[in-house]
Amino acid sequence: MRVGDFPPDVQPHLIPAPGGDYQYECLSCGEHFGIDQLLYTCPECGSVLLIQDREWDRLKSIPGTMWRRIFDCRGMLSVPALRGIYRFHELLGSILPLEDIVYLGEGQTPVIAANERLSLWAGIPLHFKNDGQNPSASFKDRGMASAFSYLSYLIRKRGLTDVLAICASTGDTSASAALYASYLVQGVKSAVLLPQGKVTPQQLGQPLGSGASVIEIPGVFDDCMKVVEHLSEHYAVALMNSKNAWRILGQESYSFEIAQWFEYDVRQLVIVVPIGNAGNITAVLQGFLKLLDLGIIDGLPTVLGVQSHHANPVFLYYLEPDRSRRAFRPVDVKPSVAQAAMIGNPVSMPRVAHLVERYRRIAGDEGFQVLEVTEQEIMDAMLLANRNGHISCTQGGECLAGIRRAVQERRIDPRSAAVLDATAHALKFAVFQEKYFSDSFEPEYEVTPRKELQNRPHLIAPPEGIPRPSQGAPLDASDFQRFLRYSGSEIARLLGLKPR
Repeated sequence: MRVGDFPPDVQPHLIPAPGGDYQYECLSCGEHFGIDQLLYTCPECGSVLLIQDREWDRLKSIPGTMWRRIFDCRGMLSVPALRGIYRFHELLGSILPLEDIVYLGEGQTPVIAANERLSLWAGIPLHFKNDGQNPSASFKDRGMASAFSYLSYLIRKRGLTDVLAICASTGDTSASAALYASYLVQGVKSAVLLPQGKVTPQQLGQPLGSGASVIEIPGVFDDCMKVVEHLSEHYAVALMNSKNAWRILGQESYSFEIAQWFEYDVRQLVIVVPIGNAGNITAVLQGFLKLLDLGIIDGLPTVLGVQSHHANPVFLYYLEPDRSRRAFRPVDVKPSVAQAAMIGNPVSMPRVAHLVERYRRIAGDEGFQVLEVTEQEIMDAMLLANRNGHISCTQGGECLAGIRRAVQERRIDPRSAAVLDATAHALKFAVFQEKYFSDSFEPEYEVTPRKELQNRPHLIAPPEGIPRPSQGAPLDASDFQRFLRYSGSEIARLLGLKPR
């Protein structure tokens, strides 16, 4: 549809003009810094940053009900820059001209209701938000669309050249960063650091296919992150991990899309998010707080963070109910099937602590909760979800296991409905499915396959005397009929078919 096809009162708002006063805000010392340079930590105290629009209150001149109509109408426009996460332009990066926005098809991923069997198993009606249907097959594209749109803006505004976009990754971040960097061909190259042997073949192939320089180093993600941080402090590089506040900004679109999907009534929802580097849950919290502040929603959902017991620093932090006695301590991670969440020292932990206090002041302590699940529960839940029509990754399995445990422990109202974050496509983690089906998990994973969830191909192997077709050597009609009768009877026996 075209702008002129919409009601006259909405038309002036549909194509946004650049506006706002965006600055980096330090969560520790409160200092503010301009965004005309790439900053990842506070130059004064070294803490992480959030991006703040210091003219935010100007948006309150438009009622929340009108914002709903604006966002809903934009979804029907054919303007590429507004088709993805920047449908919510004023909430994400209103300083960016539409010409600088990089759109590769990210955002607007579907919310798929679970069937009755899976909902009964979980103990609550639930939905998966399939962020594996983003261009690089993970939720990371939301943040990359924001970070690279800002980088595109800087390149045009300041004439930057030879920009190296770099990140540490457990797989999904590298795939996304390499994809978006390859699109911004002029002036941008990409490099990714991966922990050697701890990324699935599918995830390794993605940045290689996009032309990135892929560097493997010994250790785990936390070690890669330290190296990348060192590089960003000593060399002119564009850091694309969630330490980059523009990444967090783009990922807020996840909350906006959920609100829009449920017609802006989110009070009875439980949003279940896996916690890895803590960037996504930071964005989810901040996104819903923004919507509430503008009157677009009239209450907050419950946010439930989930961690594996093999990588659980945020869970351990919130075990202490007394805020004054909490102390964050990194943990040494063990191997986890939820590889994207296998992080013992989340970069965004200061952001989480800051936003959780704001969130709980409005929604109560029960409005934000964290729990842990086992590796066994994660794998069983992922396979069960996919047996019921979903395309859930291991992190999606982590969410399903988490909501089931939350219901069993009576942490949430069973009359609620849950939205689970399937952060990536199931095909990215096919190696763990294969390990489960073949019972070949290494002992440190602590996963024992359940026979009812295992599945293997069945080979029809005709015995000697029964002709077999082969490529380039077709059977004649008589021999093929013999092969057909044998194969048909074996398949009927295998499937328990009854003759007519």
